[in-house]
Amino acid sequence: MNAAVRLKVLIVDDEPPARERLRSLLAEIPDVEVVGEAVSGAEALVQAHDRAPDILLLDVRMPGMDGLEAARHLKLLEEPPAVIFTTAYDEYAVEAFEAHAVGYLLKPVRKEQLAAALARAGRLTRAQLQKLAAAGAEARRTHIAARAREGLKLIPIEEVRYFLADRKYTTVAHAQGEDLIEDSLRLLESEFGAAFVRIHRNALVAVRYLERIERDAAGQYLVRLRGSPAPLAVSRRMAGELRERFRI
Repeated sequence: MNAAVRLKVLIVDDEPPARERLRSLLAEIPDVEVVGEAVSGAEALVQAHDRAPDILLLDVRMPGMDGLEAARHLKLLEEPPAVIFTTAYDEYAVEAFEAHAVGYLLKPVRKEQLAAALARAGRLTRAQLQKLAAAGAEARRTHIAARAREGLKLIPIEEVRYFLADRKYTTVAHAQGEDLIEDSLRLLESEFGAAFVRIHRNALVAVRYLERIERDAAGQYLVRLRGSPAPLAVSRRMAGELRERFRI
């Protein structure tokens, strides 16, 4: 490997001894530069944008946002880094992952395994992420990620009031305003299940923010959400189901 193409690596692990071990091993591998460390999935996303690493060594299980969710959000970056997962367990996820050309290392990581993984690291595909999520972790995200000029904007799911689809993009309305995302309503509905309810073919609303269903002078059903000044239209087909389900 030529020194002109040194690999920039970001270490992500919530345990200091694990980060120290990886940094020590990387120091013994030629043409590798550690550009930073992060202790959570959310911090990893910030540093991935700011430091533009070639590769993330990403712990799978971390408090808050875990490595699998962070990897799903990383794909929104203009130039997402390659990902090598590290974990102390999750043997089933390892088995599911062995068929793919992306690194997955069991702790304690050995130098030879790490060097080989760095050499063959590839980018995660959506299918690979789905296999990992199904094999070893919850698929449900704790945050929605939206592209922003300063990087990725993380929106906690508990702050989302509704999703509104319009052609290619979906508007996510939350406590701090609105942002555009590319997730389809079908994907969001399947992922977040009972936490959201469909009120129209193009709208999902958060159950926790539902206040009431009303009807205007023209007979149009509307739903009022706590914290949202304007009501949202409800289809006639969904109105009866909503009233029956929530007794509102």
